[in-house]
Amino acid sequence: MRDLSSSLPSASRRGVLKGVGGAALLGAGIPLLSACGSSGSSSDPKTVSVGSNDSDAVPKKAYADVYAAFQKQSGLTVKVNTKDHNTFQEQINSYLQGTPDDVFKWFAGYRMQFFAAKNLASPIDDVWEKIGGNFPDAMKKLSKGADGKYYFVPMTTYPWAVFYRKSVFAAKGYEVPTTWEQLVALCKQMKKDGLVPIAFGDKDAWPAMGTFDQINFRLNGYDFHVELMAGKASWTDAKVKAAFDHWAELLPYHQDGFMGRTWQDAAQTLVSKKAGMYLLGTFVAQQFTNKADLDDLDFFAFPEINSAYGQDTVEAPTDGFMVSKSPKNHDGVVKLLEYLGSPAAEELYLKGDPSVVAASNKASTASYSALQKKAFEMIGSAKSLTQFMDRDSRPDFTSTVMQPSLQKFLQNPKGVDSLLSSIERQKKTIFASS
Repeated sequence: MRDLSSSLPSASRRGVLKGVGGAALLGAGIPLLSACGSSGSSSDPKTVSVGSNDSDAVPKKAYADVYAAFQKQSGLTVKVNTKDHNTFQEQINSYLQGTPDDVFKWFAGYRMQFFAAKNLASPIDDVWEKIGGNFPDAMKKLSKGADGKYYFVPMTTYPWAVFYRKSVFAAKGYEVPTTWEQLVALCKQMKKDGLVPIAFGDKDAWPAMGTFDQINFRLNGYDFHVELMAGKASWTDAKVKAAFDHWAELLPYHQDGFMGRTWQDAAQTLVSKKAGMYLLGTFVAQQFTNKADLDDLDFFAFPEINSAYGQDTVEAPTDGFMVSKSPKNHDGVVKLLEYLGSPAAEELYLKGDPSVVAASNKASTASYSALQKKAFEMIGSAKSLTQFMDRDSRPDFTSTVMQPSLQKFLQNPKGVDSLLSSIERQKKTIFASS
């Protein structure tokens, strides 16, 4: 399953990370998104305009089918203005402050809340009165701004988890670990058995962020994760140090040479049964091109570290829609979002793009693969959902501070104290900017 947004498994991810949140983007002379921002949203009561970052062929076509179905059902016209994925992210501030479309494609969590707090998006509680029953509580929480109002309609999602080969576990007699102690013991056994316990590639600097997220919210809970990512908690807090101490305990079991290895290369060691486990998003499945290998792929939730939080949080980057600050066609916007928040719309989208799962827990899973069904169930049963570090925080902070800092830690875990002090100093500077 390929990730189509924040956790982009390609070099383009670095461009994405430079997007929202940078003070440099506010009034810095960056040209507005031409296709989306040149004429603004339409005042035609029969037209709803949508600003889209779905420039890749698969999601672009899948959404075209969804919009066509809505047009047929409603009699309204959906005018879609598609911009290159990275360009959309990089110019989103200027776009929303100019003459944006009625509706725009975006991400759940902090990135949504950032624009809601700046009054660059409209609350959509009226929409949620109709669609609320279609989503689990964790997805509802993910769609609210800091003021408690809804600003987001989720569409697609996927979880991060620990992947493994069923045949390898069966042959070696391994059992799925559910606690930290069991995970460490399994890593030791795998190493004795000549396997790489944990496949790992951090050449593009983002996979490590996913590992930190898992350890942090398993140890310190969802609320602390949110506070830390939002710049409210300190990186010198003992809780953060404890998270890095746990990670240091696991590092000897990570694959060597990770600085020069992409996530795709790391995945191949799982495909070839040279590695026992791999922590990543479900898009890892795209590396399993042989059906027998893919059928042998399975995953489990990252093990419990602190019994107070168990395994109640799942990292599930979620894409969906928001409404701009002054939509020209409010009634049309409401109708479109009510449709996009329906199981039928999600089911139609997934026919064209099976790389993700529906955000709605009412959508049919009949066409899902075994992996998709398991991913869907994991997300639907979670108490809380996180979005991945660069979505749950300011991307200018995660790209310029956290990516290089985590790589420094991976290469020198003993220098963590000074590293955390450095992160905290830089965080204060960045979050102080508007």
